[in-house]
Amino acid sequence: MSAAEETDVIIIGGGIAGAGAAFEISRSAKVVLLERESHCGYHTTGRSAASFTENYGNGVIRRIVLASRAFMMEPPTGFSDYPLLSKRGMITVARADQLELLAQDLEAAQALVPSIVAMTPAEAIARVPVLRADYLAGAYIEPHSMDIDVNGLHQGYLRGARARGARVVTNAGVKGIGRQGGQWRVETQAGTFLAPTLVNAAGAWGDEIAVMAGVRPIGLQPKRRTAFNIPAPAGVDITDWPLVNDVGAEFYFKPDAGQLFVSPADATPSAPMDAYADDMDVAIGAERLEKATTIEVQRVSRSWAGLRTFVADGSPVVGPDDAVPDFIWVVGQGGYGIKTSPALSRVCASLIGGGGLPDDVARQGVELSDLTPQRLRSARQVSAS
Repeated sequence: MSAAEETDVIIIGGGIAGAGAAFEISRSAKVVLLERESHCGYHTTGRSAASFTENYGNGVIRRIVLASRAFMMEPPTGFSDYPLLSKRGMITVARADQLELLAQDLEAAQALVPSIVAMTPAEAIARVPVLRADYLAGAYIEPHSMDIDVNGLHQGYLRGARARGARVVTNAGVKGIGRQGGQWRVETQAGTFLAPTLVNAAGAWGDEIAVMAGVRPIGLQPKRRTAFNIPAPAGVDITDWPLVNDVGAEFYFKPDAGQLFVSPADATPSAPMDAYADDMDVAIGAERLEKATTIEVQRVSRSWAGLRTFVADGSPVVGPDDAVPDFIWVVGQGGYGIKTSPALSRVCASLIGGGGLPDDVARQGVELSDLTPQRLRSARQVSAS
């Protein structure tokens, strides 16, 4: 039996949450990152819509995104060979029966992102000519929404972590978690690892990892999100189209490498798994697109799905477990994990190092109680009483 490898921090999960945590924690600690697949980012990270919008998600998420923009705009020297963000913009559209919702949404959006402004239907159609005039009743635009180079961000985290001495171990599915000499002992297909601190960045499998470690789960609920590509309309240059998002979260679409990326914005509860697109969800997405635009979906080039994992209040869970403080949660990003990763990774590293919220995150109005798992325990106690 080979000896266990000792380190300061073990991170389970090589998606965007684990990679970002490794990048930040490895500034001051020795890190081993364990990924069960043959490469990091195989599941949800590699299936993202890749949109950096400050106007999507609940209030906590939007504030965390605001705290992540500076890193995205100007990452550290050598982090990436190319910019992480590129111009896109996002138009939110509404039918006549959705105008009240659009007004409410616009007011809430402008409170955090003042650059968001209303558009007339004619202005929206001028930007995206396939929108139907008999469908569109109102719209607003977030002009500074961007596309994210997800692979560039993810690989930048991993490359930077390795440069700081972190070890990334793939094909390292966890077989058991226990204690040895006051440390965590993690047994994997790639060997055994010991560390005083364990970070759970296992995404949809986060509660399963917790149970293996003898930690109470927090009620993670994975939900499937479907997407597909279709050819661009013939003879139409879609390069500069913004992302178009329905105010009722019924669909969205955007240019994607010369094709259109379309999603029905589904959120179907799922067990942790390697998610795949359901034909019915693809058909629903195509139908909604055809109702809102003049596009006729003749062929689907490719379809896929990913799992967006939530807890009860829809906010991420980052921080030490209230009962087992050397077990650190970085889960529940709910599909917003790419764009929140710069700030949440720094939060994780700061808490492990004995600090509080980074100042720039706190200045956005985020409180520690918004993120740590204690809030979920308290909510359960109140509901049970």
